[in-house]
Amino acid sequence: MSDAGGETERAMIRVALIDDQALVRVGLTTLIGSEDGMEVVGEAEDGRAGVALIRRTRPDVVLCDIRMPVLDGLGLLQEVAGDPDLSDVPVVVLTTFELDEYVFEALRLGASGFLLKDAEPTALLEAIRVVADGGSLLAPSVTRRVIEHFGATSRATRVHPELHHLTDRERELVAWVGTGRSNQEIAELLVISPDTVRTHVSRAMVKLHARDRAQLVVFAIESGLVPPGRTPG
Repeated sequence: MSDAGGETERAMIRVALIDDQALVRVGLTTLIGSEDGMEVVGEAEDGRAGVALIRRTRPDVVLCDIRMPVLDGLGLLQEVAGDPDLSDVPVVVLTTFELDEYVFEALRLGASGFLLKDAEPTALLEAIRVVADGGSLLAPSVTRRVIEHFGATSRATRVHPELHHLTDRERELVAWVGTGRSNQEIAELLVISPDTVRTHVSRAMVKLHARDRAQLVVFAIESGLVPPGRTPG
């Protein structure tokens, strides 16, 4: 909405839907289309058509199923991440299961987060806004379970080549980020201000070339970072 100073209205958030279930696409299209400031710019029923849709429309946010024919969600993420023209398009993975075996791999491949298909409509709409604003979608309760279940087997398997550039404090805070905790939760645990956490985490993201917090979580787990006093896994 414009103010007295004549500020321009906030741009419409353009969303692409990629899911092989027509009912899911219809439901999401109806929900998103009824929300002010959002629109669905296209749908696709498999990953191959989804990549073409993303190239054609350059959406602000992609909602993508993992399990699809022709090309699954992981394959789509690989193609998007590998294309310099598309690598900045955020993809949110849709899944039916909290502990889907593919969720961690999706985050590793560059997904900006994940949502359960049975999430509340208000949560889904807020998630779209968060990701469109450059944030990552890491619901703490689900993320921690994914990290605990799948992260332990991936520890120290892909140590980040730039990890040595982090200060000791940055390294410690990235380790805490890898537990799925928010900046506020980390600040309370370490008895420091949320701004201090945010500053160190932001610097670490720049040094590690992490596109968002979701990717930073993956880097922490794969590099084997563990907060002081905690054991791996």
